[in-house]
Amino acid sequence: MLEHGGRLRAAAQRYGIALGDWLDLSTAIAPEPWPLPPLAVEAWARLPEDDDGLSAAACACYGATHSLPVAGSQAAIQGLPQLLPPCRVGVLEPSYAEHAQAWQRAGHRLVRLDAVDIDQRLDSLDVLVLANPNNPSGELFAAEQLLDWHARLYARGGCLLVDEAFMDCTPEFSVAAHADKPGLIVLRSFGKFFGLAGVRLGFVLAEAALLELLAERLGPWTVSGPARALGIQALAESSAAARRLRALRLQAAGQRLAQLLAAHGLQPDGGTALFHWLRTPRAAELHDFLARRGILVRLFDQPASLRFGLPADEAGWQRLTQALVDYQKETT
Repeated sequence: MLEHGGRLRAAAQRYGIALGDWLDLSTAIAPEPWPLPPLAVEAWARLPEDDDGLSAAACACYGATHSLPVAGSQAAIQGLPQLLPPCRVGVLEPSYAEHAQAWQRAGHRLVRLDAVDIDQRLDSLDVLVLANPNNPSGELFAAEQLLDWHARLYARGGCLLVDEAFMDCTPEFSVAAHADKPGLIVLRSFGKFFGLAGVRLGFVLAEAALLELLAERLGPWTVSGPARALGIQALAESSAAARRLRALRLQAAGQRLAQLLAAHGLQPDGGTALFHWLRTPRAAELHDFLARRGILVRLFDQPASLRFGLPADEAGWQRLTQALVDYQKETT
């Protein structure tokens, strides 16, 4: 099992700080959860049904033609590599490590790429897997560039997988509207933008034939009734204005985070509305400094770096600010 952000209990035990006393900035999930609507008892009492409108709501929201709801995009990340025979798969580094592990476990040959390598090495690949925006670097790829890469791959029978888990605040970069093209697969995450990671809901956008194969592999009832009901409400056209306002607020918070880090000598190397990424040889030291003050951020070993998520309230912002002030004093 790969390590991820959000392992708050382990941090609490290691540093001897009670769970309720932590400021958890390690997960890159929107800090304010989407308001939970009342759910009909049938959502809990009946088996989920695929024709309840969730797929249609996702298609309308993301601009796609076909969608398959899954139990978080992680389910698709693990299932999709099993649908293809062993082949050469290019994976971006650094990026979300579950992609590389899933393709490797399924018997594929990995080709690890820097962003600048992709174009010149694309014609040696069968599959290209990348996140847009990338996690943790925040790098964005233009839709036109991705569609060009897809066309080159598909011309040789290959495919492009784009993980758009953090795309909601930058929809102009999305290729979801093109996901009906054979050889193009797009993943969308529900929990990050809506701040409801525990719901475990995501979507695969692709041609219908591939979605049918993936649905057969994943089996029935992969998404719970309550998760489906909540997804229908949040993705509905009636919620569009609230989603746009949410995106604007998250973008403003992301800019505030970048400015805060830079003001204390920690200029981010990239990021999104939901997180910012800092490469530094002192990453482990800063991670420990913050953790001893009950602030948890995401530590990466390769390259040595940290990812900061958003505080949930003004008290959290002030707490992070004071910790950064203290760190700057200690190291200058």
